[in-house]
Amino acid sequence: MQQRLHLIRDRHLRKPSRISDKPRRNPDRLNHAPDRSETALLMIDVINDLEFEGGDKLLPHALAMAGALAELKRRAKANGMPVIYANDNFGRWRSDFPKIVDQFLRPNVRGRPVVAQLRPEEDDYFVLKPKHSAFFQTNLDILLRYLGVNTLILTGMAGDICVLFSANDAYMRDLRIIVPPDCIASEEAERSRQALSLMQRVLKADTTTLSLDLHLGDKTKIK
Repeated sequence: MQQRLHLIRDRHLRKPSRISDKPRRNPDRLNHAPDRSETALLMIDVINDLEFEGGDKLLPHALAMAGALAELKRRAKANGMPVIYANDNFGRWRSDFPKIVDQFLRPNVRGRPVVAQLRPEEDDYFVLKPKHSAFFQTNLDILLRYLGVNTLILTGMAGDICVLFSANDAYMRDLRIIVPPDCIASEEAERSRQALSLMQRVLKADTTTLSLDLHLGDKTKIK
């Protein structure tokens, strides 16, 4: 009886927590990814200096992609969809993503006009990857689980290398894959077409819907 009175007294003395005034979007208290969405936009290697052999061939395709992808990103975020950058670290193991962005926005960097259109915003997510796939030795897998994602919109470059490798790993994780053909870039248009065909046939990806035709009005569903 005395123990019960102590419990009642404690209950009356406790003040309501201020934290509860603003409910968390994600109920997992150990999860510091606040968003919750069944679909996420993955942008692969779009922060790129293009200073490599073949970069001059990739540049015009990357510029065409950048305009479409920038608009897709704007629409996705307007509808509450998380945006994730999966970017090569370019062997700079002591660097970080903001520093890489700053370096590639310098004058006379070949990829600067692409980076300028697709630079990350403060509330975007990012993972740095050491190899081609966005999943290999990164925290992307656990981030997607925290977010509740089951559908990935894959974009970026190169379409026939890093996007293709990432799509393969996404498929093995039973994720639904959408690859808007106007939001990937390769050194040659034919390489992108071959990669898209392979992803559609083998990985069951939707590779025919252009970015403007994706219905993003429902933040949890792609129709």
